[in-house]
Amino acid sequence: MDLKAALEHDPAAKSALEIILTYNGFHALVYYRLAHFFFVHRFRLLARMISSFARRRTGIEIHPGAKIGYGIFIDHGTGVVIGETTEIGNNVTIYQGATLGGTGKDTGKRHPTVESGVMISAGAKVLGPITIGRNAKIGAGSVVLRDVPANATVVGVPGVVVRLNGERVDDLDQCLPDPVEDELTAMRRRIDELEKELAKKGEDKE
Repeated sequence: MDLKAALEHDPAAKSALEIILTYNGFHALVYYRLAHFFFVHRFRLLARMISSFARRRTGIEIHPGAKIGYGIFIDHGTGVVIGETTEIGNNVTIYQGATLGGTGKDTGKRHPTVESGVMISAGAKVLGPITIGRNAKIGAGSVVLRDVPANATVVGVPGVVVRLNGERVDDLDQCLPDPVEDELTAMRRRIDELEKELAKKGEDKE
């Protein structure tokens, strides 16, 4: 399923053999599944050794204690970090530099739960024991610290929901709305209006 996901979601992929031989994201998942097997059977040191080797080999760090489903696609995965108590459903896409980590203040369940069908864009940081609902999209560079409902699009720092219950388009488009830019545009518009009002008052006085 992981191999099929890479073939379906990466237009640059020419064959299954190419993915098996050259895709670091696919390699990282293979190493993870081996390490996770040993982790759940209490060969924890061996599991950590495998995950450490995988990090050096692929540039992707996945703790062997994480629970990850199938049909996962890690695209250009350098810098991806997935913490110990992370839970990921099926058919999730994760881009380079994304972090599923902790805030440093939580105990027990410290990392996110990512439900099936989610897309986490490049450089996004999803932190703490929060839940990302099914089919949600996390925009590039976003920092998400709160639960995200299903079928939502989140962008910004901190992340805010800019789309909810809209029809999900399976196009891997990372060009998402920017609420900060929208707010700056509104402020510029208001400043222009105020300047025009001041200019008009100045003319009336003359």
